[in-house]
Parts: sequence; structure tokens; C-alpha cells
Amino acid sequence: MSIRRELRQRDDVEVTILDALADRREEGMTVFELRSHVDVDIDELERGLANLKSDGLVDAESNGHRTVILVDDRAIPDEPVTEDASILDAILERLGL
Repeated sequence: MSIRRELRQRDDVEVTILDALADRREEGMTVFELRSHVDVDIDELERGLANLKSDGLVDAESNGHRTVILVDDRAIPDEPVTEDASILDAILERLGL
């Protein structure tokens, strides 16, 4: 899964966090799981999560014995985004060709 194109202009750490969370959007990820997917130190991870939380793009949820971080639905595109589609492919699709 991928995140909305306009969110890809954020800080690289934040984009990597959102991508990882989007891949596990239903179950979320613990900080430890997230840290294994985002190859940065804990301070950078914390800073990225704080920025995303303040913008309402992630939230933490506790289910009793563990706390998971979930991506907000606004970060997920309505239609699947294909990373390898060219601009020409997108134009042709838009024109119905």
C-alpha cells in the first residue's frame, strides 16, 4: 500500500513511517516494529511520529497489553497508487485510451 502523493513531500523519515504504517493499516505497529522498518535512531523516529501526530496523520491506540500506532485514513489514497506507472500511462488512463 502507498500513501497519498501530496504526503510524499514531507520529511523522508515521516514518509517512511507513513509507508510502513500504511502497509499494516488494519493492525498498526508498535514502536519497536516501526523502528525495525524505519532505519533511523529513536530520536528521529520520535520526532517524525510527533510531527505526524500533531498533523493528525497517526494516532496511538492501546488494546490492553500493547500500544500500536495507526495511520489515519486521510493518508491513504482513494485509489491504489502504482509506483512504476509513468506520467504517460497516467495521462493515457485519464483520457481513457
